[in-house]
Amino acid sequence: MRSSPGTDHGSVTMEAAMLLPTLMLLLAVALGGIAAAEARLSCADAARIGARALARGEPPERARALALSAAPDRARVKLSEGDGTARVTVRAELRIGPLRAPPLGVGAEAAVPLEAHG
Repeated sequence: MRSSPGTDHGSVTMEAAMLLPTLMLLLAVALGGIAAAEARLSCADAARIGARALARGEPPERARALALSAAPDRARVKLSEGDGTARVTVRAELRIGPLRAPPLGVGAEAAVPLEAHG
């Protein structure tokens, strides 16, 4: 027996209303993942820029400033030299969305051989 077209009043609306929060959560997670990937790439770029500057013989303050200019907001930069390489580590904490979730730590490190001066 077939049901008449008018017997399913509101069932599609109810199903959509139940599905909408799940779709919103998936969208938020996807956007958070994209933001985290972008921050990670920014940290990697900043670390490479700082390491190249340090390897060229730039003063550490200049290398740090260059790295911070490419890094995400409120990033921390650690510089070191040893074993013939200049190393720069960039770390940042990413807050995703308005929720009170703990910050997500992202970072990257780059090592570049020191250039010979003379």
